[in-house]
Amino acid sequence: MAASPAYGEEKGGSSSLGEPEYGHDPASGGIFSSDYKRHDDLKEMLDSNKDSLKLEAMKRIVAMIARGKNASDLFPAVVKNVACKNIEVKKLVYVYLVRYAEEQQDLALLSISTFQRGLKDPNQLIRASALRVLSSIRVPIIVPIMMLAIKEAASDMSPYVRKTAAHAIPKLYSLDSDQKDQLIEVIEKLLADKTTLVAGSVVMAFEEVCPERIDLIHKNYRKLCNLLIDVEEWGQVVIINMLTRYARTQFLSPNQNESLLEENTEKAFYGSEEEDSKDAKAEAASLAKRKPYVMDPDHRLLLRNTKPLLQSRNAAVVMAVAQLYFHLAPKAEVGVIAKALVRLLRSHSEVQYVVLQNVATMSIKRRGMFEPYLKSFYIRSTDPTQIKILKLEVLTNLANETNISTILREFQTYIRSMDKDFVAATIQAIGRCATNIGKVRDTCLNGLVQLLSNRDELVVAESVVVIKKLLQMQPAQHSEIIKHMAKLTDNIQVPMARASILWLIGEYCEHVPKIAPDVLRKMAKSFTNEEDIVKLQVINLAAKLYLTNSKQSKLLTQYVLNLAKYDQNYDIRDRARFIRQLIVPTEKSGALNKYAKKLFLAQKPAPILESSFKDRDHFQLGSLSHLLNAKAVGYQELPDWPDEAPDPSVRNVEVPEWTKCTSREKRKEKVEKPFYSDSEGESGPTESADSEPESGSEENGSSSSSGSSSSGSEEEDEEEEEDDSGEQSEDKEEEEEEKRPKRKDKDGSHKAVLGTAGSPSEEEEEEEGAKKAKKKAPQGRKGRAETSSEASTSESSSSGSDSGSEAEAKQRKAPPSSKASSKEISLLDLDDFTPPPPQPIPSSSIISTSLVTDLEGLTLTDTSLTPTLLSPAFSAVKTYELLHRMAGEGLAVEYCFSRRPFPGDPHMVAVQIQISNNTDTEVKNLRVNEPKPLSGMRIQEFPEIEHLAPGDTATVVMGIDFCDSTQAANFQLCTHTRQFYVSIQPPVGELMAPVFMSENEFKKEQGKLMGMSEITEKLTLPEKCRSDHTIVQQVTSAANVGRVPCGASNEYRFAAKTVTSGSLVLITLERREGSTAQLTINSEKMVIGTMLVKDIIQALTQ
Repeated sequence: MAASPAYGEEKGGSSSLGEPEYGHDPASGGIFSSDYKRHDDLKEMLDSNKDSLKLEAMKRIVAMIARGKNASDLFPAVVKNVACKNIEVKKLVYVYLVRYAEEQQDLALLSISTFQRGLKDPNQLIRASALRVLSSIRVPIIVPIMMLAIKEAASDMSPYVRKTAAHAIPKLYSLDSDQKDQLIEVIEKLLADKTTLVAGSVVMAFEEVCPERIDLIHKNYRKLCNLLIDVEEWGQVVIINMLTRYARTQFLSPNQNESLLEENTEKAFYGSEEEDSKDAKAEAASLAKRKPYVMDPDHRLLLRNTKPLLQSRNAAVVMAVAQLYFHLAPKAEVGVIAKALVRLLRSHSEVQYVVLQNVATMSIKRRGMFEPYLKSFYIRSTDPTQIKILKLEVLTNLANETNISTILREFQTYIRSMDKDFVAATIQAIGRCATNIGKVRDTCLNGLVQLLSNRDELVVAESVVVIKKLLQMQPAQHSEIIKHMAKLTDNIQVPMARASILWLIGEYCEHVPKIAPDVLRKMAKSFTNEEDIVKLQVINLAAKLYLTNSKQSKLLTQYVLNLAKYDQNYDIRDRARFIRQLIVPTEKSGALNKYAKKLFLAQKPAPILESSFKDRDHFQLGSLSHLLNAKAVGYQELPDWPDEAPDPSVRNVEVPEWTKCTSREKRKEKVEKPFYSDSEGESGPTESADSEPESGSEENGSSSSSGSSSSGSEEEDEEEEEDDSGEQSEDKEEEEEEKRPKRKDKDGSHKAVLGTAGSPSEEEEEEEGAKKAKKKAPQGRKGRAETSSEASTSESSSSGSDSGSEAEAKQRKAPPSSKASSKEISLLDLDDFTPPPPQPIPSSSIISTSLVTDLEGLTLTDTSLTPTLLSPAFSAVKTYELLHRMAGEGLAVEYCFSRRPFPGDPHMVAVQIQISNNTDTEVKNLRVNEPKPLSGMRIQEFPEIEHLAPGDTATVVMGIDFCDSTQAANFQLCTHTRQFYVSIQPPVGELMAPVFMSENEFKKEQGKLMGMSEITEKLTLPEKCRSDHTIVQQVTSAANVGRVPCGASNEYRFAAKTVTSGSLVLITLERREGSTAQLTINSEKMVIGTMLVKDIIQALTQ
């Protein structure tokens, strides 16, 4: 960094010769050159006659774009080469044009004839690239040309070009929605396409342009179901989501008759013996008349063909199948998705967050589905806060009388955590468990009371709020707890907790008649310094005491009401006026005065502590709207089930073209038939689901493939029991090695197919297919009870044969249970795991008496805190001048970055502003007016200050989203008479928030941010800055970062993430011999990294 000042001086010195002047930009280093001639060599190479030079220039330009650099000034030089005959150059030119055609529309239009010629090029890649560039020029003039190009491309011989045409359809629709009718014709044509490459893209275009035209899907429904397994992953996600909505409009609900059957069985069970004979006959007649539910074969086809995708490596595909099963499958079959979702919890934290959001919603309605995997939702210390809170939500939803003791012991451990938000959420979870399960209410209450003696104020405050809700259920029994909480008013400063205590004392003042007036006396003393929420509760307490104990509290109540009468907050002033008229009888008080006691001391219902995910299932699971719990733009509602099934014949296709295939494909189809579906390759799709021989043989075939895949998953799970920390890739390799001898492959070829156990060579498939066909024919006639796969149970459910599925389940469960008995059963043995039979537990042992003693340890002591992981102290906050009192005509404004999260928006930086009135007159209506931030920036104004008396000072907080940039945010600060133009420019260190991570996580993330994302500088530490404390203090003062624990004594590690985008910033300071040190910053935001290096070195060397 020592060279940077000289660099700046050299540039500044050259400005006297007429050169442009260069400022001292902290980001101007070797990477970010400010030389405006930097692209001259590339322009010369592009103008040369040699294709090799042009190719080299284009490679460098595309590499620049990939690194995020701006190469738009090269557009004229690049667009000239669009007619180049070298195919490699032409491809790269099209890649560049797709990126910049929208920005440089005028120049791109000049070359439109070349793009049109490119549409006729013999090379399919050039044709597709030309169409992609043409659709990127968003100018209404060329809409007819684009429409013509899309229509031609939709009939192209190459499936890649047809796929590109499907991608271009939504672009044209967004440019000109009047073309909808013509585009629907193209979509209809492409939907009939028989290639898997096009299927996903055209369904995406259908969803964007005409999602209401379900009639276009009818003829293609079965084809899409059968092609689904071979479509690329993102196409699978789109198709599954579309088919979910389609199925909800075309099929009957598989769970519609359950409630009716339950009612009938209850009547038959509870009926008297005399009525039995009559009722039995009547019910038998009514059940015979009522048409039993038979699943539509097309509905079954969809469920069967999506099930293998639960083993997909793509989390989005698994999530899409899970939501399809949740919304469409019978209740008995939905359980298969639980194992797949639990598997996703081993993935990245972002994937975990989305999966847990959906699991939290599912676990409210289908609790039993996830109960076997309870341990998978236990919280790890390395989990991010949002993951911890979601896992808590799931654990609370799964809590019942059987497992509550285990869950409460888990909660006991969590309360000792350092993460304050997580501890608060745990305390709330304990409250919800106490509400839902009455037997542990007293135990939880005692544990929470123990927490009131905790040293951490936030823990105590949260406990008070939860105890208040629990006490409302049975207040008479807990007057001692109320007295104990009354004593806490001297120590607790958190407004919500103080308000909760005051509400409790006021509501149940009859239980504590001696303490309540004394609490009011103390609160009257500090009334003017309290927060608004506390003041309102003080007024309520005074009113209730006046009505129940006026002798002791009359004067105190009048004093409090007089103070409130002149409060700054109009809510408090209004409340004081209203209460004075209501409780103090006067001539004008009217009839309401008689009912004051009933109004204030009415019986209040106890609050119901519910999950925040309770009503979220009306959004489609896996959608952005479900994640945000608000309807997002473009979200399509999930339709309700129809009362009567629409005509299924609309999906019949007389001569489907996609069944005509070569003899080679037919051979493969015969073997793979059981894996895909019944209807593939049938002469007509009208065949009923009652044909036993064919369906039986197919089920046997599918059982072999699903059985082998399940055995593979069992082996993987057994390995994970021995070593939970093993990576998934290692498990998969070991799994494949164990599968090889089972397949008996002579040639040694090994192909892993997603969702199946493997695909042997075609010759072996023929032989095996012939053998299986001979063996399966008699089995199919015998019945379905002899098969042992999950596929057979799912298919037999449509015919309603429960006895067969039960026998099948017994056969399937027998081998794993005997194997599992020899070793400890893990809850992660997912597929064929049978939990041991529930042993009778006496009711007294469900809630163990040791729980009280367990929960007595729910304290957060100082010893459990690791000082290296705490966020930096706020004592060294630097203040900046926003408006000098001379420029502001007596109004002085300073600001500082409080380094606390902004309550309104986590992506905003909180700026604390202190306004001082140094004039002799009162300043009115202080506010922010017309903020004009740069593009992307957002400003959340502070609430208007109505009055600021002479000599007074007011402190407010405003939020600014700087978009991870140090550019200034400009706005007007206005009073009732003047306007002042001011700007706030943040230091780079204030654009981030501290992140807490372990040493291993730090190293793992650092490994991802190497190369261009790493900046290293050497520096010399002065004598005064060589101690550990000083180094940490200087770094944390320069940047809002969190300390990361480090095993080496000569290394200091810090971590943060940018407030807006959440990009990680990792800082490593390594002390070398003597006074030298090396500073390394890893961040994908290279500008921030470069500026941060300069700031930290300045802080350490000053």
